[in-house]
Amino acid sequence: MHGILLLNKPAGITSFRAGNRARGWLTRVTGEKHKIGHTGTLDPMATGVLPLLTDGATRFAQFLPTHDKAYRATLQLGVTTDTLDRTGAVLRTRPVTCTRADVEAALAQFVGEIAQLPPMYSAIRVDGVRLYERARRGEEIERKTRFVTVHSIALAAADERAGCYTLDIACSAGTYIRTLAADLGEVLGCGAHLTALERTQANGFALADCVTLEALEQFYDQTDTRPFDDPVPYFVPLGDALAAYPAVCVTAAQAVRFGHGGALDRARAESVPDGLCRILSPDGAFLGLANAQEDELHAVRVMRGEG
Repeated sequence: MHGILLLNKPAGITSFRAGNRARGWLTRVTGEKHKIGHTGTLDPMATGVLPLLTDGATRFAQFLPTHDKAYRATLQLGVTTDTLDRTGAVLRTRPVTCTRADVEAALAQFVGEIAQLPPMYSAIRVDGVRLYERARRGEEIERKTRFVTVHSIALAAADERAGCYTLDIACSAGTYIRTLAADLGEVLGCGAHLTALERTQANGFALADCVTLEALEQFYDQTDTRPFDDPVPYFVPLGDALAAYPAVCVTAAQAVRFGHGGALDRARAESVPDGLCRILSPDGAFLGLANAQEDELHAVRVMRGEG
């Protein structure tokens, strides 16, 4: 079970809780314990693509070929909250005088590299304490501005009378959509907060690739614990998830050496360009990643007998 389970996270639970439920399901159907990690959390309010790394794949998260994300976000103009979304306490209400055309014109300011101040209600650690823990205690501390990239932003729906707008956003990892909504509201002079958020793409996987927790848990009879020999739905093996890197098939002897972290003679391997590559055993099993440079293939991350 070394790969990515593509989950469509429901609203109302944390990403950690969603991962625990998926891990519990895997344990029931396989009869074995499993590790679960993820490539980026979603707020409890949010739904959508949540790639869950399973078992040995948890050690390869940073090497996934893309970390970009895409969202469909709905915001309400005229009201600001302490969490920057609908779950927070209202801080201020202001009249909304801007039009749909004003909103569309303002969106252009948020395309490209932009500066964001992380919200107090976020999981960032400062001096070992998560910001949301400080925020719940009523604290407000200085945060460092971060630069993120918004690749595109477009208006998907608009209710001008209600001051409610839906945006399709493609961005780099680490972008706070709540902050973007709040900043857009300030540019428009009326404030805003996020009312709904769905992640439509993450790490190259789309919402259509994902399964809901309910569908996942109904896939097998929960009372039937047995050795698992059927394919897992919506599961991407680790080697496939890293398929953007060129593959190098090695001999059995080279596979053993690589498994112990040893460098391989590049001249004895198949032709491969400089940079990261996948190392495969003679039978095609994924063994890990290597960096091809000069005359050697240097081990970067090895499965270490995990798969």
